[in-house]
Order: sequence, then C-alpha cells, then structure tokens
Amino acid sequence: MSIDLFENSDSVYQLDLPDADISYYPCFIDLDQADHYLAELINDINWQQESIVVYGQQHKVPRLSAWYAEQGRSYQYSGLKKTGLPWIPVLLELRKRISQLCNASFNSVLANLYRDQNDGVGWHADDEPELGQQPVIASLSFGQNRTFQLKHNQDKNLRRSIELAHGSLLLMQGDTQHYWQHQVPKSKRSMSERVNLTFRKVNY
Repeated sequence: MSIDLFENSDSVYQLDLPDADISYYPCFIDLDQADHYLAELINDINWQQESIVVYGQQHKVPRLSAWYAEQGRSYQYSGLKKTGLPWIPVLLELRKRISQLCNASFNSVLANLYRDQNDGVGWHADDEPELGQQPVIASLSFGQNRTFQLKHNQDKNLRRSIELAHGSLLLMQGDTQHYWQHQVPKSKRSMSERVNLTFRKVNY
C-alpha cells in the first residue's frame, strides 16, 4: 500500500504515518545535477562488498557499500563494524546542502550501491545506540527509482511504501526508528544502478 502525502510546500511532502516524522523532497536535486552526482559517486566512492554470517553461513551482502565519517568514528550495524573513510569532496558538498535544509549536523554517511534488481536491503531500523534516542536520518537517492517499504513494529498490518526518485531526499526524524522498520526489496523487473546516501550523526 502506498503512502498518503500531505504537501507542506511546493517542494516537500509530509508522510501521513502514525508514530513517525518523515518528510519527502521529490526534487531536492534537479535532474541535470542528479545525473552528474550519480556518475561522480559511482566513480569516486570506495565501494566494497561485505560478507555477513547468518546461521553459521557466510553470505555476501546484496549491494556494495562504503562508510565515510569524521576521524575516530566507528559504526556497527548488521554485525559489521565499520571505521570511517576520510570524507571526499562530493560527499562534503552534499552534506552541506542537506544540513542547511534540515538544520542538523551529520558526521558520517553510509553509501549503498544497488547494482541492479538483484540488490536490496532487508527489514531494519536505524536504531543503533550510537545514533542516539531520536536520530535524524537523511536519505538521498540517485539513479534508478526504487520502492522504499515501511512496516510498523506493533501493528503488523500497518505497512506502507513510497517510490524514491532520482535526486530525492527522505528525511526521518523523531520516534520513527523506534516504531518503524524499512527495506528496499529486490525486484523481478530489470533495473539499473542506484546510489543511496544516508547521512547520520554518530555520538561516539
């Protein structure tokens, strides 16, 4: 089921969800700039394919990723502990644009590259202790439109989805990570590359 959107202005929509504070900026970056950023990010980011152990079996994560952060910051998610790479100019530029919009500071970014329809990420919440009680997660998308699905932790029948467009920004705040999980599922139809950047603040 898709999400009802309430327009706050010409450029931002508020998602109509209980126990959540999520805003969607469908045209945060115009198409020409978004094309440029997509090519630059694919070329300049130090992409790696991680492996995780599930029930004693090692599996390759179905996407490429990289984590950039201020010096000395580390981050652990899905059993992986990451030490931040030094910031590169394109990520600093995008961080500045997002910080000015949402009046928040970010000291790290998790980059994911979905190579095709066989890449995705399963259900999870960005609720690691080092992100704090009410983390601000700014999710910036480039490339192939992908479906972003949400499900409520307590009401199992409460599920929603939204299509994240090229150059769009999804901003999750407040109690969203406490009450909701999200995923980007794999697809049966052919898809091209998508880069997603989730800016966040790691507190220790």
